[in-house]
Amino acid sequence: MVLTASTMLPLGTIAPDFHLPEVVSFKTISLSTFADKKALLVMFICRHCPFVKHIKEQLALLGKDYFNSDLGIVAISANDVKNYPDDAPELLKEMATELGLQFPLCYDETQETAKAYTAACTPDFFVFNGARKLVYRGQLDDSRPSNGKPVTGADLRAAIEAVLAGKPVQDEQKPSIGCNIKWKPGNEPSYTNS
Repeated sequence: MVLTASTMLPLGTIAPDFHLPEVVSFKTISLSTFADKKALLVMFICRHCPFVKHIKEQLALLGKDYFNSDLGIVAISANDVKNYPDDAPELLKEMATELGLQFPLCYDETQETAKAYTAACTPDFFVFNGARKLVYRGQLDDSRPSNGKPVTGADLRAAIEAVLAGKPVQDEQKPSIGCNIKWKPGNEPSYTNS
């Protein structure tokens, strides 16, 4: 495990489009799936990472809390499953079912979507407004597997609430920290040192 922080993609960046298979339904998910939503949360997660395991119940709760809202949510796993078989689509499906996820969990086999978002770690969070401009990239909250702080989702939830209320998101944003995305050999993007 390499402890890695978000790249902190510049605010205002337009959400890159993607077309990825969802691991439970096998439907193709893209930005247009969320066209009727006022805001969009894109998160990069995986199954094996201890940082994701630490917050998985909060991720499931986010899906439940915002299920009937103007927030679209999509989770994406981009890890190299040859070297990290715990993150294979069939096991991601198992995780989605166990947690009762109320949002699509997609598999980015080519890792091109992760690169387009400059995703660096799991978990990595990106919130876009109605114009699909980036308004938040950063941590879920201050909790980490070893620091004893409660998992509340405070930072991410504050950003989501601001966007849904049509208010500006706080400028001070702390990067997410987690395991590095497991890039396929030779596929590492230029923005990482992994």
